[in-house]
Amino acid sequence: MKSLNQLIPVMAIVVCCFKGSQQGSHERQVLAHLFGHGNYSKLERPVANESHPVQVKFGIILQQLIDVDEKNQVVNTNIWLQMSWHAYNLVWDPSDFGNVTTVRVPVSMVWVPDILMYNSASEGFDATFRTNVVVSSDGSCLWVPPGMFKSTCAIDITWFPFDDQKCDLKFGSWTHTGHYLNLSQDNEAGGDTSDFIRNGEWELIGVPVRRNVLEYECCPEVYIDLTFTIHIRRRTLYYGFNIIIPCVLISSLSLLLFILPPDAGEKISLGTTILLSLMVFLLLVAETMPPTSDAVPLIGIYFACIMILCSLSVCFTVIVLNLHHRSPDTHHMPQWIKRFVCGWLALALRMERPGGVVGRRVAMQRARLNDPRLDTLDEKSRSLMANVLDIDDDLRMSNGGSNGGGNNSNSSVKMGKVSVRYDIVCILKEIRKITTKFRKDEEENDVKNEWKFAAMVIDKACFIVCLLFTFGSTFAIMLSAPHLIA
Repeated sequence: MKSLNQLIPVMAIVVCCFKGSQQGSHERQVLAHLFGHGNYSKLERPVANESHPVQVKFGIILQQLIDVDEKNQVVNTNIWLQMSWHAYNLVWDPSDFGNVTTVRVPVSMVWVPDILMYNSASEGFDATFRTNVVVSSDGSCLWVPPGMFKSTCAIDITWFPFDDQKCDLKFGSWTHTGHYLNLSQDNEAGGDTSDFIRNGEWELIGVPVRRNVLEYECCPEVYIDLTFTIHIRRRTLYYGFNIIIPCVLISSLSLLLFILPPDAGEKISLGTTILLSLMVFLLLVAETMPPTSDAVPLIGIYFACIMILCSLSVCFTVIVLNLHHRSPDTHHMPQWIKRFVCGWLALALRMERPGGVVGRRVAMQRARLNDPRLDTLDEKSRSLMANVLDIDDDLRMSNGGSNGGGNNSNSSVKMGKVSVRYDIVCILKEIRKITTKFRKDEEENDVKNEWKFAAMVIDKACFIVCLLFTFGSTFAIMLSAPHLIA
């Protein structure tokens, strides 16, 4: 309460000192001088000679790149327009009005250039906020209306996601020709980007400007416009981690088709799963792309190459499985497979036959060519059965020489010999059947192993081809991109 009582005298002194202040009346006098008594009309072009055009300098201040809609080919930006011109009928002497040099006038009270963006995609077409106009004592006028602009932009998706986009903002007078309004840029370098807010998806390269003077056949007048080009570059970090790296990893999994053994029974299912995964990623990319047939994006070409690779991998896997499970009962191995696949191609790939029946058979054939004694052993083994069958004749001759007079004993001995011979013959027949069966199984296994070896050779050849195709296409696509990191 005490402090309040002390402040009251101070406030009274301040009010008394400024009671006679005329600061606000000077501006009111300026406005009355300019717009009073019917001396000013906002419909009048502010030039002393009607044959001369109004010189309007135009520029933009790019504040923010809000969104780039590739699918609808529309760009949303936050821009401040900056227009300045000279009005001969808005001049006063500051010394006559308390040194007031500038006044702020509502845009509805003064003449302003009817400059609009020609390629606007907004519903209201003109998206600017009608701010005041700053009028100086020498007649210069400055108008800076801010706005949220939505403009059309032809999106070029050829190098997506390593692409640059150039979106034009075309500004010009809607009703005045070049003879009545001369439009020029206030900055030769282009738009002002000093206050630009960084965008997480796009990097701003620059905003150059181009002045166009167009003449049409229908009309003798010229039309002037200023075209600001927003040059932006896509940041690839997001697409690299979410699309490119998973695609490369999934395409690398297709190489596992040739490493997985054919007997596992999962080669076809693995290839189909990889192909479906690539289709899912391709749909994600297609959702962000505009439905156009003018160009194919770079990442779309890469996905197409990888899908072709996966499809070929599945086809090669089917061929390998077909060869792996062939048998002599269903197929006969042609000579060109033995000579080309199992011979030349296996030698080129530095592949040797694995150990087993086929390997031992080949080794024996090679040793037989170098050691003739193996032929003698083979002949002895073939004559073994004939020697066993001659045992009965040797026994009969020996028994006939020692007991030539005993009929009973000879008959019993003869019956015993017949029984022994029958048993031996039966045993030899069974051994022959078993031997024939084993030999046939061995020959079938040899043919099956030949088919399996051919499948292994083709499998390795397809693995090398797909490996070179995968890394070759990846490096080719990456090196053809204009830039990799932005």
